[in-house]
Amino acid sequence: MKTSRSMARRQFVLAGLGAAAVAAVPGRVLASTYPERPITFICPWPAGGTADRSMRIICQIAARELGQPIALENRAGASGMIGTKALASARPDGYTIGQIPISVTRFSQLGTVQLDPLKDFSYIARTSGQTFGIAVPARSPFKTLADVVARAKAQPGTVTYAHAGIGGATHVGMEQFAQAAGIKFNAIAYKGGSAALQDVLGEQVDLLADSSSWAPHVEAGKMRLLATWGEARTPRFKDVPTLKELGYDVVVEAPNGIGAPKGLPPAVEKRLREAFRAAVNSEEFRKVADSIDAPVMYLDAPDYQKYIQATFQQETDLIRKLNLKELMARG
Repeated sequence: MKTSRSMARRQFVLAGLGAAAVAAVPGRVLASTYPERPITFICPWPAGGTADRSMRIICQIAARELGQPIALENRAGASGMIGTKALASARPDGYTIGQIPISVTRFSQLGTVQLDPLKDFSYIARTSGQTFGIAVPARSPFKTLADVVARAKAQPGTVTYAHAGIGGATHVGMEQFAQAAGIKFNAIAYKGGSAALQDVLGEQVDLLADSSSWAPHVEAGKMRLLATWGEARTPRFKDVPTLKELGYDVVVEAPNGIGAPKGLPPAVEKRLREAFRAAVNSEEFRKVADSIDAPVMYLDAPDYQKYIQATFQQETDLIRKLNLKELMARG
C-alpha cells in the first residue's frame, strides 16, 4: 500500500509533466491557427511617400488572404533604419512584420544601425523596386546628361545635386555615376526627398537625384528628366535613356521587401509567404505599382535571402570603392 507521501510525489510528477506538455502546445497552436489577431506592419518611411503607398496596398491584399487586419505603423527616421531596427527587435511570433529597405545591407556595414541583416531577419518576399533618376528645373541650362558631364569636367565641384540623405540610394547612386564619368559634384544632403525636390524646383540646386518624386513635375513641364537608373527604360518615360545606355555602368533600383524578426515558426513563415506572394502578384498591386513607378520585382523567401547575401557583398565592395565611411564622417 502506497504511503500518502509517495502518492503526493507521484501526483507532483504527473502535474509537472502535464504543465510541460501544455507549455509546448502554444507554438503548435500558433503555427496551425495563425493569425488569430491583427498583425502590425512596420513601415520605416513617412506616411504618403511611394514606399508607404506600396506597402499599404500590399498589406490590404495580404490581410484578405490571412483573414486578419494588418495595421501599418510608420516609424520613419535615419534613412529607414529606425523602423528596421524596431522590426529586428520584435518578438518572432508573426504578429510584427515590416518592410526591409535594401539599404540595411549598407548601413549595417557603415555602423549607422546595429544589426546583422544576414542573421537578424526572416525574409518573406522581395516586392518592388523604385525608379530613380536625375532631373533639373525646366529653365536649367542642362538639356542633356552630356551637358552636366561637360560642365562638371570643366568646373569640378561646382555642379550641385540634392539627395535624400548621406549613404542612401540617391547619394550613393550619384557618386557611382560621378566616379564612372570621371567628374566631381557638390552633393547637398536633405532629410528627405520632398525637401530636396522643393529646393531644385526653386532653382537653388542644379540637379535632383531621387526616386519618382519628380515624375508629376516632369509631366507638367516644370522639370526635365535627364536619365533614369534602372536596367531598362521606365515605360512612363520611355524617351528618357538610362545611365547604362549612356555608357555608365550604373544600375540602381533599390528593391525593398517584407520580413520579420529571425526565428519565425516555419508554418507561420509559410503562411506569410503565401499571403504576400498573392498580394505582390495581384493585378490590384501592379496597378498601384505602375502609378508610382515601382517596378514589381518579386522574389520568394529563399531567393530573396540569396539576393540579400549577394547585395551585402556588393555593398562591402562599394563602401570601399567610394570611400563611403569617410564621406559619412565628413557629413
